[in-house]
Amino acid sequence: MITTALFPNRYIQGFNAIENCLGQELARLGRKALLLESPSAHKNLSAIIEKSLTGNIEFTIDVFNRECCDEEIARISTLVKAEHIDVIVGIGGGKAIDTAKAVAAELNHPCVVVPTLASTDAPCSALSVIYTPTGEFKRYFVLPRNPDLVLVDSNVIAKAPARFLVAGMGDALATWFEAEDCRQSKAGNMTGRPGPISAFALAEFCFDVLLKYGVQAKNACEQNIVTPALEHVIEANTLLSGLGFESGGLSAAHSIHNGFTALEATHDYWHGEKVSIGTLAMLMLIDSDPNMIETVYAFCESVGLPTTLAEIGLANVSDEDLMKVATLACAEGESIHNSPAEVNPNTVFAAIKAANAEGLRRK
Repeated sequence: MITTALFPNRYIQGFNAIENCLGQELARLGRKALLLESPSAHKNLSAIIEKSLTGNIEFTIDVFNRECCDEEIARISTLVKAEHIDVIVGIGGGKAIDTAKAVAAELNHPCVVVPTLASTDAPCSALSVIYTPTGEFKRYFVLPRNPDLVLVDSNVIAKAPARFLVAGMGDALATWFEAEDCRQSKAGNMTGRPGPISAFALAEFCFDVLLKYGVQAKNACEQNIVTPALEHVIEANTLLSGLGFESGGLSAAHSIHNGFTALEATHDYWHGEKVSIGTLAMLMLIDSDPNMIETVYAFCESVGLPTTLAEIGLANVSDEDLMKVATLACAEGESIHNSPAEVNPNTVFAAIKAANAEGLRRK
């Protein structure tokens, strides 16, 4: 059997990493960079970024239009060609990062990722999630290679609202369960081949780090301070989860998330918040041990992750709409088919309802 793992070329994390490292690292990769900055990154970090880059590399700044869609990728690609850019740098949240990765892949340029939030595991992966201009899930774009550099400034992460860190824990929470599904069913990871044992070990380690340090990391972020616990959870959300999902594989939790995106009421909630509900539903779908279900619900409650549909905008959702979610989650090509469980719209609908009922019971 041939197994395959995927890793970014270089990962840097630490206090004031942008100021101390970004310019030097970009100089290794090219002569002129496009900085695709989210609106908040442009507002809050431009001075630090420009100071780091000045004297190291030429650069052009563009502000991201908030949605990772084919139209935005085409717009930025045109700009890159016009400005003779040879390095693409994505600075911001998951969608800005995914857009930068997609542009770099389309043009075969080096890609650098500077996440300003630890809210998803997007930074390290050779994957961009493409949405429509109005925010509905459209497709996965599997990229030819992982980012050349992922640079995480923990001081920046600490200054963001703690909700983003918690959402990242929700995304990371799915990692081990989905990888374990793939291991059991011998399903392929994002390359189509099975992952190596190291991928499954990293996925499980990600889960262990969340349980051990999640509450303390959230406390630190609420105080806007960097502590060892916060550093550990940033690494779990960003690196361990990224390696675990990409090299271990995806399953039901992310497919259920994708189904939720079809309901407009969920659009105000973060990816990881919806994934956390997907994970709870997945535990019901695969008939998880009750002790594990207790552990996961207790963790979600301890850090403030959603455990009911109301907490992702679906307090009054109809069964008809939930069946729509379940049906979309089971669409051909969705990762839910990596699950060893019986998968069809009826079983997924029941799992979502059961997960919500348990969340309500506990409250």
